[in-house]
Amino acid sequence: MTNSYEGIFENNKKWVEGKLADNPNYFHDLAKTQHPDYLYIGCSDSRATAEELMGVGPGEVFVHRNIANVVNTLDMSSTAVIQYAVEHLKVKHIIVCGHYNCGGVKAAMTSQDLGLLNPWLRNIRDVYRLHQEELDSVDADKKYDRLVELNVQEQCINVIKMACVQERYILDEYPIVHGWVFDLRTGKIIDLEIDFEKILKDIQKIYNLTDSDWVMSKKNNKNLI
Repeated sequence: MTNSYEGIFENNKKWVEGKLADNPNYFHDLAKTQHPDYLYIGCSDSRATAEELMGVGPGEVFVHRNIANVVNTLDMSSTAVIQYAVEHLKVKHIIVCGHYNCGGVKAAMTSQDLGLLNPWLRNIRDVYRLHQEELDSVDADKKYDRLVELNVQEQCINVIKMACVQERYILDEYPIVHGWVFDLRTGKIIDLEIDFEKILKDIQKIYNLTDSDWVMSKKNNKNLI
């Protein structure tokens, strides 16, 4: 056991003591249930931790992380998280957050066999293929960052494709899907300002699983409530 490993438990002890000093009932209340408004889908990179960069505490955000913040509808892990968050936690916002200097995105831009990572990174290579004309016209030093942004955008679309997201949006006008990038160089979150309703409208013909108008306002959609 290394000193750094042992230090984790010392840090935990101090964290517990600090929380109890501020609120003796903190852990009693925390253990009851969770009511987060946010589902955060981010990268597993150790430098991009959801709660810290968002400035929120335990119980405020439901988190799923994987290499390069991919939402593949054949991946039971990510789809189960999304369905649980939407149907049971009733989250109001789904955030897909990438980050500049992403190792997964960079690996997908290289011509090499990465073994078991190949099928996962193929999701990002597909994003490159969809946007190849734009990316190939960008300066080399900016291409990497731009693919990070486009990957976030495409993963947001993959979230919107899911039936549970569509069905809840028709009833409640939630959840709203957002695309973010965390800039490791500045510490700032960048909202890509993805037009959620426009994306809904643009892809509805192909991906509509509800036989309803996704973009109808709730007041005009009472028959579906």
